[in-house]
Amino acid sequence: MKQVVLKHKLDAAPKASDFMIMNADMPDCPDGGVLVKVKFVSIDPYVGHQLSKGHMASPPPKPKTDVIPGGIVGEVVESQSKKVKKGDFIHSMDGGWVEYLALHEDQFMKIDPRAAPLSAYVGVLGMPGLTAWSGVTQLARVREGDVFAVNAAAGPVGGTAGQIARMKGARTVIGIAGGATKCQLVEETYGFDRCVDYKSDSWQADYKAAAPDGVSVHYENVGSDQLSFAMQNLQLYGRVVLCGLAAHYHESDPAMTMIGPIVGKRAVVSGLVVYDFYSRWEEFRSEMAPWVKSGDIKFVEDRISGLENAGTLMEKLMNGRNVGKCVVAL
Repeated sequence: MKQVVLKHKLDAAPKASDFMIMNADMPDCPDGGVLVKVKFVSIDPYVGHQLSKGHMASPPPKPKTDVIPGGIVGEVVESQSKKVKKGDFIHSMDGGWVEYLALHEDQFMKIDPRAAPLSAYVGVLGMPGLTAWSGVTQLARVREGDVFAVNAAAGPVGGTAGQIARMKGARTVIGIAGGATKCQLVEETYGFDRCVDYKSDSWQADYKAAAPDGVSVHYENVGSDQLSFAMQNLQLYGRVVLCGLAAHYHESDPAMTMIGPIVGKRAVVSGLVVYDFYSRWEEFRSEMAPWVKSGDIKFVEDRISGLENAGTLMEKLMNGRNVGKCVVAL
């Protein structure tokens, strides 16, 4: 079977040429576990950071040895678990860029292919969706009348967060994204009231025009100048969710944003680590899946086929050229 590994140790954002295909023996089905055929692999920004610097407690994968990590959706081809049978579908965050996986019973969840397209379980109903839901509903606690802003709004976390905020009663939803194509996606597909193009010289003025009285909730995915500007444009007692700092992931000395506005705005700032909410997968999906099925929550994929092309999609993501959730179909 095929699997993808690093060619060498990385010290910068990964490129397609940093990856290679290796052949490996088919794994055995573990006692009480399952053997799955991977159908979809999630390509996520945190993995790009993990490959060079590690992520949270996880070290970088060893070149020419360790499979590149990633969430997956797979079909059960052999089961020794009471949770699932052959032919069922599962989602796992303990997956990787590989054709077949052996998983223990605590490493996967059964999913319903009738509730949503299978690929949605690595996107809007997977870790990116859980991240958005957790930040909006559990940390910021968005409510009726809020003015909500999120950057990286064309991405799977930002785009979903804004839509959930709308479902929870936000009066105005503002996105920040790069380029006309992404802003069009945010406004026309995701239904935001306004998307500000940070590549435009007028983006700060455009943001202020969209929220002349400031925003009550800001959901941060980027950092750098965007976070600094957002902090200056909070309403009093505004709430801030710090989810990602994509602008700093590959810097050796990440920039620090001044904290003065936090005091001046009496802001509540919450750091979001999605792992804290892994115990709430069922609660999250029970609320989100009907919204996805009804079309109230929309999602867009940047999809590619074949493990041999996964590195190309990762490079595209690292350069911000993707439009929608990055998914590899096998």
